[in-house]
Amino acid sequence: MRRRLQEVQPVSSRLPRHVRVAIVGAGFAGLGMAIRLKQDGIDDFVVLERADDVGGVWRDNVYPGCACDVQSLLYSFSFAPNPGWSRAYSPAWEIQAYLRDCVRRFQLEPFLRFGHAVLSATWDLPARRWVLETSHGILTADVLVAAVGALSEPAIPHLPGLERFRGKVMHSARWDPGYALAGRNVGVVGTGASAVQIVPAIQPEVGRLVLFQRTPAWVLPRGDKPISRPRQALYRRVPGARWLLREVLRILRDSLSVGFQHPWILRLAQRWALRHMLRVVKDPSLRARLTPRYTMGCKRILVSDDYLPALTRPNVEVVTQPIREVREDAVVTDDGAVHPVDTLIFGTGFQATDMPMAHHIRGRDGRTLAQVWAGSPRAFLGLTVSGFPNLFLLQGPNTGLGHTSVLLMMEAQLEHVLGALRYLDARGAAAVEPEKDVQDAFIQELDARLSRTVWNQGGCRSWYMDATGRNAALWPGTTSAFRHRVEHFEPSEYVTLPRPSSQRPARS
Repeated sequence: MRRRLQEVQPVSSRLPRHVRVAIVGAGFAGLGMAIRLKQDGIDDFVVLERADDVGGVWRDNVYPGCACDVQSLLYSFSFAPNPGWSRAYSPAWEIQAYLRDCVRRFQLEPFLRFGHAVLSATWDLPARRWVLETSHGILTADVLVAAVGALSEPAIPHLPGLERFRGKVMHSARWDPGYALAGRNVGVVGTGASAVQIVPAIQPEVGRLVLFQRTPAWVLPRGDKPISRPRQALYRRVPGARWLLREVLRILRDSLSVGFQHPWILRLAQRWALRHMLRVVKDPSLRARLTPRYTMGCKRILVSDDYLPALTRPNVEVVTQPIREVREDAVVTDDGAVHPVDTLIFGTGFQATDMPMAHHIRGRDGRTLAQVWAGSPRAFLGLTVSGFPNLFLLQGPNTGLGHTSVLLMMEAQLEHVLGALRYLDARGAAAVEPEKDVQDAFIQELDARLSRTVWNQGGCRSWYMDATGRNAALWPGTTSAFRHRVEHFEPSEYVTLPRPSSQRPARS
């Protein structure tokens, strides 16, 4: 049962005129940055959040069955452990509760500004600072940390006739908890990570469920189970036991990255998934519709104990014909079949490679980040961009993963930002941005490595690819390799901008 969560109450709603660091977004990345700033002795910052609570995707995604597909021990900050996880894979409400607890534990309330949407951010070259236009006024900052993530803006396909549908329409990230599904004729569009959780959660209560599947997914059993109270007590009393298990999980999951770099390994692993499907789905016709024709790992591998069983139930139909149009009370597919529905649920993901905020961030030459990227997001270390001084993109381009927790990547980036701030302090400088040649070399090496991975060679079309066909989402390696490359700030890879003469200390 979903528990009532105690909401975070910010201490102040007043927007400061200037801060050293402005953080946009109060999800894992933004809160992690805030915590590490405080731990490093920096308290001149603000966290701007357009919503009314912290949590990011874990605040927005309240659909039935929502949970993490990485073990709880890995899906938490190393510097803010939680010994009280209730399950091996945390439900969404528990992750949200954890983030709220982090706010209270590290006393972040004075730094939070809810309901503060950032409308634009422009680099003021003469003043060497960022000018942020927010829904509550103007703010300037020496450093801008964009912690908006890649999974913040829902993607809904353009289906002919959708605007005339008279029933209820919901995206997984915009769920209406007050809408009763009992007895409804529900159409679910998409078979990604959210749909694989929604379908088994709502199947027992709906009257009929039609799953409109464009591409089947490779599904592996998750093996979720409760964490016993004795084990929770052990984690509390012996922190080393919790740390040791976390390290074992980290190493084991990190080793899975080898398969993504060498597709032949995952082709062998497909046999496991096929055996799992054979045990669960007895109908040969349904099994054929659910069997992917691409190499495992090309699209996100899904983990679930109850998705495939749900698809075998009498009130569920899997439709593989493309959608031709949506009518007032039905969905029509290309074969002319009419599927009556009164509810449409989109599990169609997010605008992952087209960060909406990129259209509102302007760098040194006045161009927006989106204009510089021209449909293909690129960043040095997935974090900084030439021409955009003191801009740090947490969970930026090519920092996604297919095998383990993105928080491991995020923490390496947090340390890099702190290293940059220490460097600026030590030099008395105003800003840093990556050397263009260094950035280009990094991207070139990254693309070469990605070209050999299953994501590029697996024979599928996925959201990992941007508008130009480039893989702009994923990191082709281990989190250990990323941490080794990223967490240390190397000044030789950056251009250092001096302070304006008006800000330089006077000589004695």
